[in-house]
Amino acid sequence: MEVVDWGLARSTARSFAPRGPGGTPEEARSAVAELRALARFAVEPVRERTGLDAGDAPEAVVVDRATWIDSNVEGFRVVLAPLLERMATEQPGVVTTVGSRLTAVEMGGVLAYLSGKVLGQYEAFTTASTGRLLLVAPNIVSAERHLDVDPRDFRLWVCLHEETHRVQFGAVPWLSQHLVAEIHDYLALSEVGVGDALKRFRQGLGALVAAVRGDAGASIVDAVQTEEQRVVFDRITALMSLLEGHADHVMDDVGPEIVPSVATIRERFDKRRGDPGAIDGLARRVLGLDAKMRQYTEGRSFVSRAVERVGRDGFNRVWESAGNLPSREEILEPDLWVERVAADLV
Repeated sequence: MEVVDWGLARSTARSFAPRGPGGTPEEARSAVAELRALARFAVEPVRERTGLDAGDAPEAVVVDRATWIDSNVEGFRVVLAPLLERMATEQPGVVTTVGSRLTAVEMGGVLAYLSGKVLGQYEAFTTASTGRLLLVAPNIVSAERHLDVDPRDFRLWVCLHEETHRVQFGAVPWLSQHLVAEIHDYLALSEVGVGDALKRFRQGLGALVAAVRGDAGASIVDAVQTEEQRVVFDRITALMSLLEGHADHVMDDVGPEIVPSVATIRERFDKRRGDPGAIDGLARRVLGLDAKMRQYTEGRSFVSRAVERVGRDGFNRVWESAGNLPSREEILEPDLWVERVAADLV
């Protein structure tokens, strides 16, 4: 018996995913066609600005929320496999039909929530040789309407961000394997005993109550970690901050040349990131997604400062090896990274 009922996780997420933004079939087809065209258009400016070449870009896949859910259920299966195999082997009595289904429903609920938020995604966790670039059409259309910005400009702006992620993983062959290895190291430190699981559950419940009360920094993600996991988690956080910050830096750096309303889009988009509704804000705190939002701003500041100090090619030393990746401290203090990796260019 599997630890997670994957079929139930998928069906739960699909059932509770928010409905699309509405519109005619013609409007939907037009949005899909334009997103595909803009994804192709974004390839060259991103290649030129980053100095990274990922080769010919496969066609971006424009998807709905259900297809995004399917992709991420499969991604979870890939990345969680070592932990789930260990749980099934070391604690076979814990793996019950009820537990498998309960875990699936919990995962489905999280994916349902996220399926209405994510604008695009590069599939880094896959059994295929290369990942796909996914653009979630209903979320992009919903966001551009909510922000009241020019649809074409916003769609191109999003494509620039997501194409940068494709280039990061496509031009840096070791990056995807490194990220997966870090996550597997994190999961290997998980406590899978019954007593440990109950202790972590109680801590997670306490974090939930704190989040409901509005306590800053309260999240289930932080509460259920061991001390050893926090060390690995800091490395993963630094890497994700780099990836997201680099993509944000590129989309804003290229933007003024090909996205006329980029300043308006950035201003309104950042306000939207930092000003969720009450329910949305609670969900973000519980899931630890406020930390995800900080990755964009901290990472963008890191990249901008590093490029300012040592230029684009100096910054690109970050992709040469895992040893050149910034630490969590260096993300917050970019000059420390410059001194360690590119001092000869200052």
